[in-house]
Amino acid sequence: MVDAGGGNGIFKQLMQAHIPFETIHHLFVTHCHTDHIMGAIWMIRKISPMIHKGKHSGPLNVYGNAAVCHALQTMCQLMMPSKIYSSIGSSIILHQVTDGQQIAIDDMQATFFDIYSTKAMQYGVSIVLPDHQRLTCLGDEPYSINAETYTQGCDWLLCEAFCLYKDRLQFNPYEKNHSTALDAGMLAAQLGVKNLVLYHTEDTHLETRNSNYTAEAKQHFKGRIYVPDDLGIIELQNKLEP
Repeated sequence: MVDAGGGNGIFKQLMQAHIPFETIHHLFVTHCHTDHIMGAIWMIRKISPMIHKGKHSGPLNVYGNAAVCHALQTMCQLMMPSKIYSSIGSSIILHQVTDGQQIAIDDMQATFFDIYSTKAMQYGVSIVLPDHQRLTCLGDEPYSINAETYTQGCDWLLCEAFCLYKDRLQFNPYEKNHSTALDAGMLAAQLGVKNLVLYHTEDTHLETRNSNYTAEAKQHFKGRIYVPDDLGIIELQNKLEP
């Protein structure tokens, strides 16, 4: 699982996605912003007692950079009963990852990397899937050349696209350190990726978002483009173009 925002609303989202949270053993948090980390607090709070009651096989492994691990440790200490906080290090394991560190997670190989954010320290992750495809998540800020090793030629690139380029004066993406669908398409073409997934968008044009974002990114990128709706499912498999 990558990121968990929205506080205890994370459980509703998992239920609607038909993902039992009891089956989750690995959670990566990209950075400390509340829309990415607060659900992780609730996951820890919920899963820790379940492990002790034998309702979760444990442990829950949480991965994050130094700032993320410090924030989680501090918030758990301040906000949770001592019994739950004391589980950190035993049934709840915080793994502080460093730039370029590789970790085997089940049948996948994950490499964590610093995206060189100009705001909160933020890491992305590049995952080699069981079928040897490579999926890279860039977090929610624009691409940095420092991430080229983890993005060049990947099978799946998860890239933020806050708004359409034509709407940039309305949503001011560059002032917020975000990018546009046009920028994401240019990036995907430059990096030679196969599939581009656009997310972290503004939500005022949901009914036309898929078609509009896809059309704008396609001005530069000729591969497959996905603009998923909330709880949408994407099959991560190589398909031949018709």
